[in-house]
Amino acid sequence: MKFSEMPYSRVDIEQLKSDFAGLMQELDSAKSGEEQFEVHKKYYRITDHASTLFTIAEIRQNIDVTDTFYNGEKEYYDEVMPVYENLTVAYQKKLYESPYLPYLKEKIGPVAFKNIELAMRSVRPELVELMQEENALTTRYNKLTASAKIPWGDEVLNLSLMTPYLHNKDRAVRKEAWKKYEQFFSENQEEIEDIYDRLVRNRTAQAEKLGYDNYLPLGYDRMQRNCYDRRMVEEFRNQVKRDLVPFAEKLHETRRMRLNLPSLSYIDEGVYFLQGNPAPAGTPEQILESGRKMYRELSPETGEFMDFMCENELFDVLGRKTKKTGGYMTYLPDYNAPFIFANFNGTSGDVDVITHECGHAFQGYLSGKDPIREHADITMETAETHSMSMEFFTEPWMKYFFGDRASDYVQMHFEDSVIFVPYGTMVDEFQDIVYSNPGLSPKERNQVWRDLERQYRPHMDYTGSAYYEQGAFWQKQHHIFNHPLYYIDYCIASVDALQYKTWMDRNYREAWESYLKLCRLSASKFFTELLPEAGLDNPFEDGCIRRVTARLEK
Repeated sequence: MKFSEMPYSRVDIEQLKSDFAGLMQELDSAKSGEEQFEVHKKYYRITDHASTLFTIAEIRQNIDVTDTFYNGEKEYYDEVMPVYENLTVAYQKKLYESPYLPYLKEKIGPVAFKNIELAMRSVRPELVELMQEENALTTRYNKLTASAKIPWGDEVLNLSLMTPYLHNKDRAVRKEAWKKYEQFFSENQEEIEDIYDRLVRNRTAQAEKLGYDNYLPLGYDRMQRNCYDRRMVEEFRNQVKRDLVPFAEKLHETRRMRLNLPSLSYIDEGVYFLQGNPAPAGTPEQILESGRKMYRELSPETGEFMDFMCENELFDVLGRKTKKTGGYMTYLPDYNAPFIFANFNGTSGDVDVITHECGHAFQGYLSGKDPIREHADITMETAETHSMSMEFFTEPWMKYFFGDRASDYVQMHFEDSVIFVPYGTMVDEFQDIVYSNPGLSPKERNQVWRDLERQYRPHMDYTGSAYYEQGAFWQKQHHIFNHPLYYIDYCIASVDALQYKTWMDRNYREAWESYLKLCRLSASKFFTELLPEAGLDNPFEDGCIRRVTARLEK
């Protein structure tokens, strides 16, 4: 079904309460594991439908943040989602305590039950009011950043639509663009810092109510980190600082020489070539059609997937002034339909949507066919491995988008993929410090960021920008507000994707078969079990990043 034709009605939370009470009663009455699994199939139908309606409302509100109706629905769901989460956890707890647990574990899989264990200790009825407040605060941040109205020539642009000018080949243009871009954040700095201060206090209060020392262990549980812990993430960060930052800095130096600059400034971030970054040719419709051709040629599986996406209007990628910033893939279970939301802006990022977000969507399309719904509930480092690896697997087709500058795009993408890892890892360490020290003032948080930049991105020079020199660059990173502790997943996945990069250079078909296997296995096994089965090194193991870097340097 086309997205525009998908019917929507508000999820009735009282009806859901009744439905869940009925499910739990049926679980109690069941006389075998087989009977309980039949009840569990009803749970799938109820939660699939509720999730589909939640997601339709979210997408339509994101498409136009001024839409009165869907803004009202967003406010409603900010209130009822914590209630819904508690309903699902109460049901899962009953399943977890079933006398027929061995049968259910065999049927559904051990990963699902480990995730239930994490959910049971991280979502409780006594947190509902705090979770509602947290939702309202993230909505406030998203509305604020989506409301940016930046005068530019004869136009008024939002943050997403400023991107081409931030990366313009003319240094004077990008200097002016950065000035106007940061002016928005500077003028709203007090409100942004107030929102984040409240979020840190709120999340800390949730953790303390559950008996955690601080938000970090609660956040790890909510991120379903079911096979690795904070100590392992800390070791990963140490590897990045020791083994990858020096290589990334070499790439920045190569970029500086290519740009013929005496030194790099923050206004040069994201700019790779003196003649400007390669940009895709054609309209958004033509870019999507090129993506369709590419995926048909890549494999039968990806061809079927992309045809389904295009035929059912499962992309909303045009940048518009009243659209939420950023991009994502989400899923509509009633229709086995991934959906991709993005803001095309005429840069190479438009093609990254067709590769990165389609990597997510392709895996979602495959796993959506699995009758065991929990097998689609993948953890984020696994999900990002799918998306970031797809960026490399599609490189042979970049000529469809960039013509004679395809090789420039491939070079830019390689460098960008490497230098992202130190930045993303820094985002994670910033949050680790903030939630370990929730009493830090806004000024002290900014100082933490600036200190970390000197470790992870020593080339960064903010001369001329009082706002960024004070350490406020992080305030534009919406994941820090909306998805706490998420960002390290991108970095772990980047190490996996860079392994695939060197593998496909040696044997493309073999690497692709491994990738397909990874997509199909993803939620039936723990992440640390998946990697060796797919033929990848574990990024948490000491020496992994050193080996990957050595291969990349060659």
